[in-house]
Amino acid sequence: MSLEITPIEGIGAVAQGDEISDLLIEALGSYELENNDIVVVTHKIVSKAEGAVVVIEGDEEAFKRDIVESQSVSIVRRRGDLIIAETKHGFVCANAGVDRSNTAEGTMVLLPEDPDRSAHRIRVRLQNHYGVEVGVIVSDTFGRPFRRGLTDVAIGISGVTGVADLKGTVDWSGRELEVTEIAVADELAAAADLVMGKADGIPAAVIRGWIGPRADGKGRDLIRPVEEDLFR
Repeated sequence: MSLEITPIEGIGAVAQGDEISDLLIEALGSYELENNDIVVVTHKIVSKAEGAVVVIEGDEEAFKRDIVESQSVSIVRRRGDLIIAETKHGFVCANAGVDRSNTAEGTMVLLPEDPDRSAHRIRVRLQNHYGVEVGVIVSDTFGRPFRRGLTDVAIGISGVTGVADLKGTVDWSGRELEVTEIAVADELAAAADLVMGKADGIPAAVIRGWIGPRADGKGRDLIRPVEEDLFR
């Protein structure tokens, strides 16, 4: 298997009320989506289109703390200005996903209300336009415990497997796998991020050639249940 990852350039600024699928179709131009293509879209443009943006009032840092807490169901850790929080979606991430980068001056962007629903809406409209079966991933940038650096992960999924459970299958030596689960959607999101680039204004990409599992997953499939979490 080989993958071809193509950045979708020319989307430009996104405002509340914009239809992300229409922006993608216009930016893709003569590039036609094919069966089994996967479109990865950063949550930032989805949030902007859905109006998940707040205007900063008063002291910026105090306002940010209040917004982060309003978007959290629990605070996992605090260190200085950094808050690791669990969002209402179940994600554990820095500042509950509240972000000031790549947004208009004086505003902050929140996570979409329902990233899976957002991904599904985009997918349906793309499929209706191109007449092919595609998958859609809404991605965000997360840090990881015990690993330096950031990577993109899938927070919303439609038409893509979230986690491939390999338990009960065997490896090349014939040994039965007992615990192996592959975060398929996260790996695809991270791969797409390699061609998008946050400083380049490219918020989407097409992955072509993926022939792995295609069961329809959800972003919540990738959330580790609290009873399995050794760090909370």
